[in-house]
Amino acid sequence: MPAAAPAARPADVASVDAIVKALYEVISGPAGAPRDWDRMRSLFAPGARMMAIGVRKDGSIGMRAMTPDDYIAANSKVFATTGFFETELARTTDAFGQLVHVFSTYEARHAPGDAKPFMRGINSIQLVNDGNRWHVLSLAWRAEDPKLPLPDRYLQSRPGAVAIELEALPNNARMTF
Repeated sequence: MPAAAPAARPADVASVDAIVKALYEVISGPAGAPRDWDRMRSLFAPGARMMAIGVRKDGSIGMRAMTPDDYIAANSKVFATTGFFETELARTTDAFGQLVHVFSTYEARHAPGDAKPFMRGINSIQLVNDGNRWHVLSLAWRAEDPKLPLPDRYLQSRPGAVAIELEALPNNARMTF
């Protein structure tokens, strides 16, 4: 049985904006800089999944599902030798009650001052609020490629995007399981 996730920083999980910002911060850094993996673990709900989606060498679409710990194990080695700075370019957010879906357009650079990103794509993030804080339920990502460029609609935040804070949840909307 996996160990319980570390307690989250209250500021990291107080809002949709805060948890998305924390996700980007925790994976970003120069080559060899240790990431705060306990901070990352604290953002995810128990049983949460992450999924990388991409094109295989034969042209078919591949998917790799993993836990946050699987992601950490795979990427700790990469981040030891390669700088990785991922930033959000735009966001589209939809919500129903305590369930929020964020389409977060990203770009990645090896150093903050790099003129061009080496990768861009979409992070599809599902979040839930349990009445006390926000949790990442799932995070799937897909990088753009020559056959699948990012559409213009995902390169700018959509007006009217929903931002939900803890105070916005009515008491009767909180569930007990």
